[in-house]
Amino acid sequence: MAFEGLADRLQSTIKKITGKGKVSEQDVKEMAREVRLALLEADVNFRVVKDLINRIKERAVGQEVMDSLTPGQQVIKVVKDELTNLMGKEQSKIAVSDRPPTVIMMVGLQGAGKTTTTGKLANHLRKNHNRNPMLVACDVYRPAAINQLETLGKQLNMPVFSMGTETNPVEIAEKAIEKAKEDHNDYVIIDTAGRLHIDNDLMDELGKIKETTSPDEIFLVVDSMTGQDAVNVAESFNDQLDISGVVLTKLDGDTRGGAALSIKAVTDKPIKFAGMGEKLDEFEPFHPDRMASRILGMGDVLTLIEKAQTDVNEKQAKELEEKMRTMSFTFDDFLDQMDQVKSMGPLDELMAMIPGANKMKGLKNAQIDEHQIGQIEAIIKSMTKHERQNPNVMNASRKKRIAKGSGTNVSQVNRLLKQFNEMKKMMKQMTNMQKGKKGKGFNLPFM
Repeated sequence: MAFEGLADRLQSTIKKITGKGKVSEQDVKEMAREVRLALLEADVNFRVVKDLINRIKERAVGQEVMDSLTPGQQVIKVVKDELTNLMGKEQSKIAVSDRPPTVIMMVGLQGAGKTTTTGKLANHLRKNHNRNPMLVACDVYRPAAINQLETLGKQLNMPVFSMGTETNPVEIAEKAIEKAKEDHNDYVIIDTAGRLHIDNDLMDELGKIKETTSPDEIFLVVDSMTGQDAVNVAESFNDQLDISGVVLTKLDGDTRGGAALSIKAVTDKPIKFAGMGEKLDEFEPFHPDRMASRILGMGDVLTLIEKAQTDVNEKQAKELEEKMRTMSFTFDDFLDQMDQVKSMGPLDELMAMIPGANKMKGLKNAQIDEHQIGQIEAIIKSMTKHERQNPNVMNASRKKRIAKGSGTNVSQVNRLLKQFNEMKKMMKQMTNMQKGKKGKGFNLPFM
């Protein structure tokens, strides 16, 4: 999970103050000191930490907290508000040009994940905004970058404009926009060259592309694993190109989070998107308020709902609800649901979005056992179609055959059958409770 180390430290710190009926100035000072240490350990910029802690202390000992019936909880609200403000207050929308195409320049150092992010952004625009983007290969110094972008274009069934490695990148960008107008592409996403470090030649070339194409957005792609260096890179690119926003990559990794918490404050430019994994659909708009909630262990229900609505087929959901109500839910349906849940992302990240999941018995610091899920799938797939539709036909010889075919043992098969029957009963109870409620909702896939 993103910010895992910082999240653990902050959550244990604020837990001490949450339930207090009275909060003294000394309590606030001690909490602020712990928060300060946690942020510095997460590689957050020193100046940013200093300003943040001063604001937290000023607000946390003010009248809004001291006069509150739940001062401990009010202090936590102050911390959440200030973390949200630090990362940009609210989500920053992507630009749309009045006269298409909208032009986006992707800039950044080599190795930050710029080319892959270009593909992810194009996929996001088509999937979530019904846009028709064109990708442009302007990194002529690294032939592998052109090949990579063309491969991504094939995967996404999206046009890629390329003129090889011998043409000037400025000319490529200019011709690409002309082609996009002819083909009615409403977005042009330019993958520019990167370097291992910032140099004058790179900046001169990017400056010329900017001057020629007049981009509506200049996105700086930053590897969040680089910590404080990412902030220095962002500052340099912003000074020379006046970037419009930042895209953080590898935010799903074991990152300390310092870049995400520092970049907005240092550059005054919003974080617009975050790459949450290697797959092309593991890319999402950056919501400062939701990220602050995740860091403080308050969950992120809105993102979880959006993931479910995107990945769950509405017709299938209605059919599933009917099966649950009539208890005709089978192991085939169970397999479908497991596939849908897995398509929403890593299970430990989904759990982190559920408020209070970190406090639930057995889940604190627990890792979701993906191997165990694989075993469940193997057991079900070792059943015949008749057995999956009618688990009641199971006898000793059938269970023995299934265990052998799935590389498990009979007790594991028995345990799954028992859990499946209990789950069916629970589902029926839940759907009956929902029956008759007004308003259209949605069902999260069951595991």
